Amino acid sequence: MSSKPYAVGRLEDMPLVSSSAAFGVRPLRLHFGINSFGINAYSAGAGERVIEEHDELGQGAGRHEELYFVASGHATFELGGEEVDAPAGTLVFVRDPALRRGAVATDGDATVLVVGGVPGRAFEPSPWEAWLAAKPLLDAGQPDRGAAVFLEALERHPGNPNVLYNLACFESLAGRTEDALGHLAQAVERDQRMRQWARTDEDFAAIRDDPRFPG
Repeated sequence: MSSKPYAVGRLEDMPLVSSSAAFGVRPLRLHFGINSFGINAYSAGAGERVIEEHDELGQGAGRHEELYFVASGHATFELGGEEVDAPAGTLVFVRDPALRRGAVATDGDATVLVVGGVPGRAFEPSPWEAWLAAKPLLDAGQPDRGAAVFLEALERHPGNPNVLYNLACFESLAGRTEDALGHLAQAVERDQRMRQWARTDEDFAAIRDDPRFPG
């Protein structure tokens, strides 16, 4: 990290982390070392989902208020069943963490900046953000180092099923069968939806035939 009291960057030059969905994530908070608020940018092509349909109550979420800014392109937001047209320059603020929200890019590529935090509480990164730090390590052929990222996240979020599940994925890919089965069992015990996810998750291809695999 620079010793200067400020940092400058261009959004298009920030590293892009690919997801299993069509969109990519630019991990701005991690890139700049921001500790006081959450901020990331999401990019997708026309017709693709640029903001995943979600609420802020899930196991990987931070229960944040969220402000969405359409930095470029054009998007259509879905907010609790309502559609909102959002060309570049549009701001969408969702104060209710229970509201289902998402967005699809329209008329070309779109990039949406997202800022979040919990009112009256010091900022804590959402559990899912560990994936942003770990995925580039996996892409570089280093799943063991990625697993270490999730182990650190597990210390911050003990027993969190989202962290446990992703940790098990990386351990499976690293050939650490015993660790992967153990952490996957803990994840499924805490959130039964993960049993169904694991059945088709290619990250577990190497361990799915083990009789201890949650089927």
